[in-house]
Amino acid sequence: MTTAVDTGLYQRVQQFYAVQMRLLDEGRAEEWADTFTEDGEFGQDRRPAPRQGRAEIGGRLRKAADALAARGVVRRHWLGMLAVEPQPDGTVTTRYYALVIETPAGGQSALHLSTAADDVLVPDGDTFLVRRRYVVHDGWTP
Repeated sequence: MTTAVDTGLYQRVQQFYAVQMRLLDEGRAEEWADTFTEDGEFGQDRRPAPRQGRAEIGGRLRKAADALAARGVVRRHWLGMLAVEPQPDGTVTTRYYALVIETPAGGQSALHLSTAADDVLVPDGDTFLVRRRYVVHDGWTP
């Protein structure tokens, strides 16, 4: 069970995710990729191998963001139920749920995905970088 965490650390982690998700939702792929360590890893249960490094992570997001823009679709990521655990080595592990809401041009918003994620964050000045992210999609089976 997670124990109480310093409120300052919790707020810094929340702020990190607020900035990171806005970059993602605005299609700012290269800036979003820069929120990962150089050798960062992004894994998902529905992909056989994780994406490795900023270039691969950012390149994949660039393709996805361009495809959404071409279709006139806006996505918003909403994170909640955030648990933060500082580790003895200075990293911070987090667990959270993320909802992805999709709105087509002129259409109604709808829930696109429901996920759970685990991150390992590395302190970087007043903020963090993601060393590892693993996302599990609710209802997905291989």
